[in-house]
Amino acid sequence: MSSWYSGRRPITLAILAMGGEGGGVLADWIVAVAEQADYVAQTTSVAGVAQRTGATVYYVEIYPPLPAAADRSGRDEPVLSVFPTPGEVDIVIASELMEAGRAVQRGFSTPDRTTLITSTNRVYSIDERIAMGDGRVDSTALLTAVQQGSKQLVSADFMAIAEQARSVISASLFGALAGSGALPFTRAQFEQPIRDFGKAVDQSLRAFAGGFDAAARPSTPGTSQPVDITIGPRPVSPEERKEKEEARRNRIAATEPGSLVGPALRPLAEEVTGLPSAARSMVLHGLVKTAMYQNPAYARLYLDRVRAFAAVDPDPEGGARLTLEAARHLALWMCYQDTIQVALQKIRRHRMIRIRDEARAEPDQLMHVREYLHPQIDEITDTLPARLGATLRRSKAFQRLVRAVTHKGMTVNTSSITGYTMLAVMARMRPLRPRSLRYVREQAAIEQWMRTALDVAGSEPDLACEIVECQGLLKGYGTTYEHGTGSFDQIMTAARALTGRSDAAARLSALRAAALADEDGATLSSELAAVVSV
Repeated sequence: MSSWYSGRRPITLAILAMGGEGGGVLADWIVAVAEQADYVAQTTSVAGVAQRTGATVYYVEIYPPLPAAADRSGRDEPVLSVFPTPGEVDIVIASELMEAGRAVQRGFSTPDRTTLITSTNRVYSIDERIAMGDGRVDSTALLTAVQQGSKQLVSADFMAIAEQARSVISASLFGALAGSGALPFTRAQFEQPIRDFGKAVDQSLRAFAGGFDAAARPSTPGTSQPVDITIGPRPVSPEERKEKEEARRNRIAATEPGSLVGPALRPLAEEVTGLPSAARSMVLHGLVKTAMYQNPAYARLYLDRVRAFAAVDPDPEGGARLTLEAARHLALWMCYQDTIQVALQKIRRHRMIRIRDEARAEPDQLMHVREYLHPQIDEITDTLPARLGATLRRSKAFQRLVRAVTHKGMTVNTSSITGYTMLAVMARMRPLRPRSLRYVREQAAIEQWMRTALDVAGSEPDLACEIVECQGLLKGYGTTYEHGTGSFDQIMTAARALTGRSDAAARLSALRAAALADEDGATLSSELAAVVSV
């Protein structure tokens, strides 16, 4: 039996949002707008994969109401789909730029029909985060791709608009949908579901207004200009913003450990004047970093190590590349991340102030900060005295005990007395660090790395610089750190074999790039084979 709906298609919308961004609420608001206008609407959702590998897809279909003269002898309700069909989506809303790219890739957004509304902020994907090098996707290229993959693009930093309104991104995206004119409803009709929702109405309406204004502004095709919209009851002047930032910095400076090491470092800072001028600023930063990490004596060790490179630098009056890179990479390596350093960073007053600022907590509001920790056997044994740590690392019984206790992870409330005390005790173990297994191992590796670079610095300065920069392979923790260490060891062996060759520096640079290309080491193995065969 036919009906008025036969042969007609609905308005289709796909919303791609991550957990906590209010994608479900946004879909419900759209359905509410349609139903209040007597349209037939339905929303469904398909959950994405956790840990930022995919967003939840909310799908909405909207049919206009039956006209008065419609044939009502057949079915009086349409059959609605539960998932978007590639090439058949009229409107796509993405809460983040990569998700907009995914929408184009999956065929949800097409240049012949789709209005694509996306926020230009980035929440980096797992693939981007775990890359050995800089794995970030170029946002400009992403924006160009989504422009080409849509009929109309509405783009702005809707996350910033929402945060400025003290709301969530779903409200500003809802405003952008209203401002885009892609749906046949008035602004008042769009605002009504927010009022009916009854939660954080004022903040949501401010974010809605910001999104509406951003979408209504004309934009240049192929570009996404930053949106400058003042949201809220009163604009904040640049002078006021500067005063607030100054006050915040003063609060932090008054409580930071770094404010206490200044006098102790002055004699070392005066010695920096004897180093190449191009590297002095980097060395001063390294002194502060190593002193805060351990103590002024450790900063003295750092300075002595930098001096060793400065003594053989072939260009001390110019760019002093060898000294500069040595100062940077020595500071990074000497301040490796261990459990003591992690504990210290988690209880820093600066961090707590920043979290309160980001959460926009009022002065009289209580705030809980919970850390999710998953300590591994190496992280525990590395913190112990060298001999004890080495013994326990080989112990199968100890490994089973650690796995039994930590396999589900641990949640620590940093803002509680118990949680804070536990982390504070760990952070105050810094005096014991020089006796730890990790410290002994890292210092020995640093000395060997320095010898390898210094041995060739006089005759092959470019190769020495490349050896120094190989420290950049050592990053992260767990399997990422293990892969980086394995690649580093292989490249150091290759560096010694390359000594004396005219293309040594270029070859080593290519090996370093290969090591950063993938985590499994396949590219590096191929490059190493090529080096050996030459």
